[in-house]
Amino acid sequence: MNETLSLLLEAPFWVSVLRIATPLILGTLGVLLCERAGVLNLGIEGILVAGAFVGWLVVYQGAGLWVGVAAAAGVGALFGLLHGLLTVNLALSQHVSGLGITLLATSLASYGYRVSFPKVDTPPTIEPFAPMAWLPLPVLGAQTPLTLLALLLVPALAFVLMRTPLGLALRMVGENPAAAEGQGLSVAGLRIGALMAGSALMGIAGAFLTLSAFNAFYFNMVNGRGWVCVALVVFASWRPGMALVGALLFAFFDALQLRLQQAGGGVFGLDLPYQVFLMLPYAMAIVALILVARRARYPQALMKPYRKGER
Repeated sequence: MNETLSLLLEAPFWVSVLRIATPLILGTLGVLLCERAGVLNLGIEGILVAGAFVGWLVVYQGAGLWVGVAAAAGVGALFGLLHGLLTVNLALSQHVSGLGITLLATSLASYGYRVSFPKVDTPPTIEPFAPMAWLPLPVLGAQTPLTLLALLLVPALAFVLMRTPLGLALRMVGENPAAAEGQGLSVAGLRIGALMAGSALMGIAGAFLTLSAFNAFYFNMVNGRGWVCVALVVFASWRPGMALVGALLFAFFDALQLRLQQAGGGVFGLDLPYQVFLMLPYAMAIVALILVARRARYPQALMKPYRKGER
């Protein structure tokens, strides 16, 4: 028990927590932005994979790291545009379209990798982002610039959504698109714009995995993070600040289970199988959702297609 408690006081543990939380923060903010505008984006899992692959491949071909980040964001925005054309303009099922984009993006990334490296068994590596050692705080100093970007985006998105005309317009099309149209706003334009911006954040979340957390692209490296982000938006009640809290909470339990496995499975005097620790972050996420979901206030027009002129 003492070993478990002492683990929580170690700086490397909190470095790991923040590193694990970074793609969740970016992905959750992306989903939140889409859903605030009234569109569910289940394409996030595939967009994360595509962003991870494209960002890494661009850097491997000789471009700079930030160019790789921009490329990942651009690919994410393109998938967001496709999702918007299908669900906003054509009013198709948001569930089906999102899952289709996940399958499409994942398959294209796999195909692109096989075509680019047909005879390679071990993924080639790149030089990833270096830690920001110049920062005075040890936990932040061990992170890369994409983590700092993720943290800064939380208050920035909260400010845009709650304190600007653009944010008011986005929230309006997610709550009452007919009223937004009555004010002369383009519901389709705002929703597609939100989808592209949110999907760009998802692409950056994927790029973090290959440009910061690791230095290569591996299949299955996303490992369900996109679905976790969808759940975290509900936990956050569609608020950026709570999205940060939810991402850190999930990352805490994920980092904890990794350390407990390394310690040999002993905790509080019990010798537990490693599968217990593997399920720990997901079990805690389910508990948190049960406690929060009933009080969550979701956007009233979420998943509801809107056709111009309808009342």
